[in-house]
Amino acid sequence: MSSPILDWRDGQPFSSQYHDIYFSRESGIAETRHVFLGQNRLAERWAQLQDGARFVIGETGFGTGLNFLCAWQLWDRIAPKSARLHFVSAELHPIPPDDLRRALALWPELAEPAGELLEQYRAPARGWHRMTFAQGRVMLTLLIGDVADTLPQLRARVDAWFLDGFAPAKNPQMWSNALFKAMVDCSAPGASFATFTSAGAVRRGLQAAGFEVRKVAGHGKKREILCGKLSGMADKALPEPVREAVVIGGGLAGSASAYSLALRGWQVTLIERHAQLAPEASGNHQGILYARLSPRMSPLSEFTLAGYQHALRTLQRLLPQGEDGWRQCGLIQLAFDADEAARLKCVLDLDLPEELLRSVDSAEASRIAGVELSFGGLYFPGSGWVHPPALCRILSDMPGITLRTGQEAIELKHCENGWQVHGENGLLAQAPVVIVACAAHTMRFAQTRHLPLRSIRGQVTHLPVTAQSADLAAVLCTEGYAAPARRGLHTIGATYGNLEESMDVRALDNLENLAMLAQLAPKFYEILGGGGLQPETLDGRASCRCNVADYLPLVGAVSPDFASLYVNTGHGSRGLITSMLAAEALAAELENEPAPLPVKLMKAISPQRFKMQRT
Repeated sequence: MSSPILDWRDGQPFSSQYHDIYFSRESGIAETRHVFLGQNRLAERWAQLQDGARFVIGETGFGTGLNFLCAWQLWDRIAPKSARLHFVSAELHPIPPDDLRRALALWPELAEPAGELLEQYRAPARGWHRMTFAQGRVMLTLLIGDVADTLPQLRARVDAWFLDGFAPAKNPQMWSNALFKAMVDCSAPGASFATFTSAGAVRRGLQAAGFEVRKVAGHGKKREILCGKLSGMADKALPEPVREAVVIGGGLAGSASAYSLALRGWQVTLIERHAQLAPEASGNHQGILYARLSPRMSPLSEFTLAGYQHALRTLQRLLPQGEDGWRQCGLIQLAFDADEAARLKCVLDLDLPEELLRSVDSAEASRIAGVELSFGGLYFPGSGWVHPPALCRILSDMPGITLRTGQEAIELKHCENGWQVHGENGLLAQAPVVIVACAAHTMRFAQTRHLPLRSIRGQVTHLPVTAQSADLAAVLCTEGYAAPARRGLHTIGATYGNLEESMDVRALDNLENLAMLAQLAPKFYEILGGGGLQPETLDGRASCRCNVADYLPLVGAVSPDFASLYVNTGHGSRGLITSMLAAEALAAELENEPAPLPVKLMKAISPQRFKMQRT
């Protein structure tokens, strides 16, 4: 993937790579409205939608986002307020944010939605990117990569297609029979399409794939264009789900699951056995937004990278920056020895956008961090630290979520109308859907006891800030981490212990954290007290991470044997950056809406993947 070779000619963007324009010089908005909105009959169809309905648009070629913004504007004017628009767009060469801002400035009437898009659009890396607008009423999923690779991985029921992109004569690789077949495979019954071209090869390819195709008058200098619908399929919508659920667990995974469902109009009962949210592994003083990537893009690395970018967008949208929320202070992954330096060089070779990560030497790393560092490494400018309990509180403070703390779920019973959740004194809640998101406690229920979860103890150490350590301005990490001070304390950690449940703060674990810090950042270790620090007197916090042997979480339906029973658990030390994307994946599955991840990753995080591997 690469950014486009983009020129500006007469104040408008032009692709030097494809020798083609991004939109009509005469009136890009008028052409979009005539071709894509008009020929798909969107105004008419949206006016007939029922409350709570969803509509899915699929697009080839996001470009400047003009089609998306025009569709959003029409949707906002016509569709029912409780309906939701999903716009899925594939793009091989994403436009850099500064060029996108310049292009969209050409359309003042789109300034409001364009501004919201630009707030979340950050030089997207190869992969899938879910963005949420208008309190969940509009969702954009960008598939960054070759459409020949991304579209076959899309799990969706597309109602209308915008066949855009550069002209077939300029970009023949995209306009292929494989593309048209992939469109059919993820189309809803009777899906429509429209395109600016009238090329014969495109017409014949769409017809061969199963679309009824007709020519209609074009816009401006364009004499004819193509539009049509998928033939041989009756317009039959899937039944709407009963939007009620119980979520068990008030940590990050549970709060995020409740939030994603409530965003879609669900009534959610969130049950937490402790007196407040985030009491266990999600309750640390500081959590680190650390996307530890491998030199090859394994499913774990792909999911981690997607989760990291999604977490940043969600935090920017929901949680104010500050000591009681989060700090986007940046993070430096230090190359503290030769092996780590070689590994980080391989990660750099993945050719990810510099806005996401870039190489820094020890001098630049020291300048960014505000303290003297012995090593360079990779700098993640968008990263930082989060106070996880604050994130859990804001996720659960959503209309439609009923929070019940101090109530422990101990048994699940299937009933005629779904599931009953029982506690020590009887029934706690009942709903058609139950999501278990209570880490290792997931294994207490008979229906989820078979899941291969393990509980691993971890401890962080809290070091009092000193006059010099207060200068630390970025997170330092590799095997462990050190965070800038929050409320007078630096969080250092974390150990990775045995399969045990003891939550006592141990001097031995404090000593391990200090040894890690001494290796990672020797000068910073010294200004914090160095050898004078007494492990047995230091404060800290211990909790249990819950993970799986392959380090991917368990997200989705538990088993075909247990209808409407789902899990979102097993995130381990990555929960802060993966639980919110996992919640979106789970909500998409429950709503039969476009998934925020490719099929291969949805399968990779499925609780049923171990059964798949055996068969």
